[in-house]
Amino acid sequence: MTKQYGLIGYPLGHSFSKNYFNRKFDSENIDAEYVNFQIKHVGELKNVLRENPSLCGLNVTLPHKTEVMALLDEVDGDARRIGAVNVIKFMKGRFGKRKLKGYNSDITGFKQSIEPLLKASHRNALVLGTGGASKAVFHGLKQLNIQPVLVSRAEKEFCITYRDITPHLLEQYTVIVNTTPLGMYPNVEQRPPIPYDFLTPDHLLYDLLYNPDETTFLLEGKEKGCTVKNGLEMLLLQAFESWKIWNM
Repeated sequence: MTKQYGLIGYPLGHSFSKNYFNRKFDSENIDAEYVNFQIKHVGELKNVLRENPSLCGLNVTLPHKTEVMALLDEVDGDARRIGAVNVIKFMKGRFGKRKLKGYNSDITGFKQSIEPLLKASHRNALVLGTGGASKAVFHGLKQLNIQPVLVSRAEKEFCITYRDITPHLLEQYTVIVNTTPLGMYPNVEQRPPIPYDFLTPDHLLYDLLYNPDETTFLLEGKEKGCTVKNGLEMLLLQAFESWKIWNM
């Protein structure tokens, strides 16, 4: 029987995973297919599982990375510390029942992607956004010995707001990671509201977005001589890690 893998999230028009995995299956003669399951509410996962008995694994994207944890039988330690899951492995449980275990491959993809760009001067980071992906970035930076601070639009516990990003703060925080959807196609003119005029060649700007290749956030940084990188390699690396998790 053809194995099935898939992605849950909403919306999924921008999804990279379906094309990537189906090309992989075709080129490596793997008897499997990858399907998008566009579900608005995470509770609909139960319907997906019931209607697709050949499912062997799932990826999870916005907005379900945090809420899906409550529906799983087990969560890996890293994913629990992060507070977000983007990979679900299907295993055999008791009495033949499927057991679901959650993992986070975003942290692996992000760390491997940003690490070659880091310099000794990169000691502190601003993480723009507070969603599921920001949590993986936050913990990934800590594991790389960089002290991160989350930036939120509204006042939240353990976060600063965009209003708090002053020129003086930017002198200390030379790594800036955008985990928000601001600037994603088709709204390419949007950008996070930071004081771009005070960026310098010492800054590293990393955007988890990859469509377009260079967001306005990255273009503004490039103009100031910053090192810039988009999220495409991270996406590839987390997909590799997903496949490893499903097959380990």
